[in-house]
Amino acid sequence: MYMNSSHRAPHVFFRATFVIGALAFLAGAVSPALADSAPLTPQTKIRLTIVQWIQSKGQYERWDALGGEYTVSDDGAVFLPFLGSLSVSNLDNAGLTNEIAKRLQEKIGLVQAPAVTIEILEYPPIYVVGDVTKPGEYKFRPGLTVLQSLALSGGPLRAKSSQTTQYIKLIGELRENDHSILRSTAKLSRLQAEMDGAKEITFDQTAGVDQQFSAGIYNEERVIFQARANAMARQSKAFIELRELLTTEISTLEEKLTGADDNIKSVEDQLTNVKSLVEKGLTVSSKQLDLQRLLTTYRADKLDLVTAIMRGRQAISETTRNLEGLSDTRRSEVATEAQSERANLDVLKMKREMTQKLLIEDFASNGGIKSPEEELPLTFSVSRRNEGQINQFQASETTTLAPGDVVRVVQPHTLDNSSETASDESSETQTLADRAGQ
Repeated sequence: MYMNSSHRAPHVFFRATFVIGALAFLAGAVSPALADSAPLTPQTKIRLTIVQWIQSKGQYERWDALGGEYTVSDDGAVFLPFLGSLSVSNLDNAGLTNEIAKRLQEKIGLVQAPAVTIEILEYPPIYVVGDVTKPGEYKFRPGLTVLQSLALSGGPLRAKSSQTTQYIKLIGELRENDHSILRSTAKLSRLQAEMDGAKEITFDQTAGVDQQFSAGIYNEERVIFQARANAMARQSKAFIELRELLTTEISTLEEKLTGADDNIKSVEDQLTNVKSLVEKGLTVSSKQLDLQRLLTTYRADKLDLVTAIMRGRQAISETTRNLEGLSDTRRSEVATEAQSERANLDVLKMKREMTQKLLIEDFASNGGIKSPEEELPLTFSVSRRNEGQINQFQASETTTLAPGDVVRVVQPHTLDNSSETASDESSETQTLADRAGQ
């Protein structure tokens, strides 16, 4: 019985090493993702997938009879086979998956709820109306803003002239450049915080930028920063736990090795005495042969234990090396990413400077903005369905739209057509370019 347990020791050691090593790999392989918390609106098309773990088969099986593509009705419900009508008006993606899994578990009487996933195939369109070039229906995508919907509809309704078109194009490019520069500087702040090992990100506040837009960018970078820090911590913890397990396993094997040495010494002493008795003819030689075979078995068991201990120490050395190199590898990756992002930021700044110069030249060549009507900003309002009610509210260019929204664009008009007194043209054009960048 002792010999069999000695043979199993190396196998137990390797099985534990494999399990903990796999956990360490999976902990580092998981990439963080932001969950879609927006409620599912009517006319949203989804794809439902349901799988269940079958313990007897050791694999997942899909429930194709319930899975498939479905559309949220105007009443905010989804009709599913076997479950019937399911209201989703107050549920987001995660809430709906949990509700379906819970109902299936209760209705079928499952011990464990099945795994349910929902993929958004198509959102309801948005509608842009009012003083725009091409009012109508447009495809929705997450993160769509009022300003982007205005661009989809061809921009504000104005007199068609090449000068006006060029002016609008340059304004849009300048604003997009400023947004890209903000994203790039925020990312660099996050990468710098990762290289410094800081607990929080310190962002360089830029004057004149859209505070709502910048706050959204900063929050996204904070989420990425925290997710990457958590992934790093999980990998480090997995390596430490693996090393502790290997150390404990080696200690157990060393205790068994001490017992094996005692058994070998005991058998060797018995064999010496038996040899003397056999030479004197006081006992049979078969007993001597039995002791020799037992001694060979004990020595083989000892060799297996020594081999297992050596491999365990090698695994500890490799785990320690991986743990120590984890931080260096991450810092190297972050430094490379920061270097690439700085080069991208330089290109963006150069592009912004060139666009600003083109805007100033275009403004100067056309003698400035002649019509005071063009200086009046557009006004926006959004009509949104919420729990069966349609609510209308005032919006800005950075307001984020939801599926099914109706955006109304209004170009204010002025009754005073008198021209303003001209000031210094160079100063005016520079101010205009700076305002457009904001």
